[in-house]
Amino acid sequence: MKLEFDVKVTEKDLYSFNLEQAYKGSQGFISLLFAVLLIAAAVLSGQKGNIEYVVLYIIVGIVVLLYVPFSLKGRVKMVMKTNDVFAKPLHFTVDEKEIGVSQGEETAALPWDQVYRFTANDKRILIFSNRKNAYILPKEQLGDHFDDLKDIASKALESYRLKIK
Repeated sequence: MKLEFDVKVTEKDLYSFNLEQAYKGSQGFISLLFAVLLIAAAVLSGQKGNIEYVVLYIIVGIVVLLYVPFSLKGRVKMVMKTNDVFAKPLHFTVDEKEIGVSQGEETAALPWDQVYRFTANDKRILIFSNRKNAYILPKEQLGDHFDDLKDIASKALESYRLKIK
């Protein structure tokens, strides 16, 4: 079976991917932990009657919680404006041997045995070439190819590389 389709990664797609990656990594974990500690400090200060510290801890906690999403939003906006890869759709050709990607004159191929991880959920498919980089394939752009692509991946990859929901 051979599939061919085009995908244009939108700002929303790239943002949700980056946000998910950030909160799976140490940056997201540390920011959440720090916010919890600030909330605990606010509660303790409130019990001691230090209202000024309660307000301070709450404000800093909110800033810590909002820093990651807002900084990622700004980074994604800049990447979308400056990176030519996101200006035009990517053309994918997928078969049992490899995943071919082309855009204009540029072409690349990722053999299935070099796929780091394949993740599929109800919104998108992510095909990781390493721990941090992935092809983002939104379900609404894949149309009928969504299930076919999951089937090809299930046959081509070992089960530990698949995460299909």
